Amino acid sequence: MTSTDDAKQSVRRRVWDLLEREGAAPPGVHGHIPDFTGKKDAAARLAELEAWKKARVIKCNPDRAQLPVRVRALQEGKLLYMAVPRLATPKPFYLLDPAVLTAPYETAATSTGAPEIAPTVGPDEMQPVDLIVCGSVAIGRRNGVRVGKGAGYSDLEIALLTEAGLVTKDTTIATTVHQSQLLDEELPHADHDFSVDYAITPAEVVACEPGRERPSGILREHLRPEQLDNIPVLR
Repeated sequence: MTSTDDAKQSVRRRVWDLLEREGAAPPGVHGHIPDFTGKKDAAARLAELEAWKKARVIKCNPDRAQLPVRVRALQEGKLLYMAVPRLATPKPFYLLDPAVLTAPYETAATSTGAPEIAPTVGPDEMQPVDLIVCGSVAIGRRNGVRVGKGAGYSDLEIALLTEAGLVTKDTTIATTVHQSQLLDEELPHADHDFSVDYAITPAEVVACEPGRERPSGILREHLRPEQLDNIPVLR
């Protein structure tokens, strides 16, 4: 592990411990995107943003914390892309189109429901993305630096879509988190990491000012051997 990796892991452990101590996430949160209390309220605040209202195509992570975001997107008639867990299929995104879905949105938008009813698509079959909503472990309040759970999938998803021209500098990136996940300190980051434009908690909306440009695509020198082995689209 690099010193940056060590610093990120220290932040993660501190936030996971805090969430468990406060009862703000279920026990066993370590190693996961926190399924935080108040996630529905955070999703409602997100839906008040102009970026949300204008978005017709949304890409969102499959974690439980963002389930209210995905359900709301479908309820409002938005086209939703959800990453296949671990990007494990040749076409690594689920296409959830509310115009054709027959299952309840609360089922369709889960990591267990989507495989049963939603087709998978690759970047060459997808529409440009207006808004990305990601899960996070910690977010820097000032510049939106994001620390995820450490697997690197969110970075790869956005990098893939960027290389395909489906995500640009004009694509808004937001995250919903518990207030305890929003930190005032400077957080560690690597070249392949992205920052968010908005951090939304159950109590507030924070407009961040990312201090650097997003990665222009996949930084192949940063890929780990197991990623190349286990993610078909990278091969």
